[in-house]
Amino acid sequence: MARFRTLDDLDPKGRRILLRADLNLPMRDGVITDRTRIERLAPTVQELAEKGGRVILCSHFDRPKGKRVPEMSLKPMQEALAQALSRPVAFVDDCIGPEAEAAAARLQDGEVLLLENTRYHAGEEANDPAMAAALAKLADVYVNDAFSAAHRAHASTEGVARLLPSYAGRLMQAELEALDAALGNPARPVVAIVGGAKVSTKLDLLGNMVKRVDVLVIGGAMANTFLGAQGHAMGKSLQEAGMYDTARAILETARTANCEIILPSDLMVAAAFAANVPTREVGVDAVPAEMMALDVGPDTVAAIEARLRQASTLVWNGPLGAFETPPFDAATVAVAQSVAGLTQSMGLKSIAGGGDTVAALKHAGVEERMTYVSAAGGAFLEWLEGKTLPGVAALETAA
Repeated sequence: MARFRTLDDLDPKGRRILLRADLNLPMRDGVITDRTRIERLAPTVQELAEKGGRVILCSHFDRPKGKRVPEMSLKPMQEALAQALSRPVAFVDDCIGPEAEAAAARLQDGEVLLLENTRYHAGEEANDPAMAAALAKLADVYVNDAFSAAHRAHASTEGVARLLPSYAGRLMQAELEALDAALGNPARPVVAIVGGAKVSTKLDLLGNMVKRVDVLVIGGAMANTFLGAQGHAMGKSLQEAGMYDTARAILETARTANCEIILPSDLMVAAAFAANVPTREVGVDAVPAEMMALDVGPDTVAAIEARLRQASTLVWNGPLGAFETPPFDAATVAVAQSVAGLTQSMGLKSIAGGGDTVAALKHAGVEERMTYVSAAGGAFLEWLEGKTLPGVAALETAA
């Protein structure tokens, strides 16, 4: 694992600390509907403030594209942050310039300041050196605690990290350590579960996984494409016939890399995609022409669980079926509960991430029983694809 300076290397007392957070929270009618990211950020802010740091929070929110859009202000986050931190949080109506500089200069030890949306300035997404310099002017040191934004080379994630002594916050540190345990230097055997609707959206991920893991489980509608590529008639199932050659190439790469591929051996099919419709379990060679596969069957679940009992590490991205619509959540829930049990009883290192995956684990009631669940979304996926994340690379260079 690359070397990063963390909060263990920083004495924050009396220093102004520009802390890059991810406060891009879901909102409805001006009300935050999920505070998970604030809850995960809070320990870093608390630690810095309690040690006398002067914390200056910056973040993007939504896509204002360089303009002031009132509905995309970070102002609503102020109260939520104060509640999570049990301390006052000041707010300033800009993230750079004289007003922000004056607010940062007024901070006393232990105080917290929230800056306005960094994307109100076009220089943020352009990674404009002038924008990065203006952010750097606010602080003495920089801490990045927004792994979920680390795949973007923006002024507040990459540019400013080159200008100030830079550190990984506790959430960033936890993400990097979990990902290193997943693929960087994992305990073997390593099993990966990759689900989702389309092969075309996860080509890079599949291509990287077959070279890095010992067993790759392919689920979701993308499994239909692999089965179709093997000559199975898939009825009305969602699939990408144009990706058959690609699917066969991935299978051949896996064979060469000595990576075992687990595809469904049985499927749960229905005539319509709707909640609580009649279903039928069929073999992959017996999908009726008028029906569609919407989940993997119990024999496939048993095969996955058998591999998991032999595994030391699991990486999971994507559900096995259309879990949002019962009864097509059965396989995902069953495997999730098995993973949670093995994590607790056998020490399986279970690392999962991606929006649908997190939602599926919450649905199964096991999110808190996994080794680590990343809320990073796109950054987690790009890391699994083997891509360099600019926000992480900037910390490596600074370390």
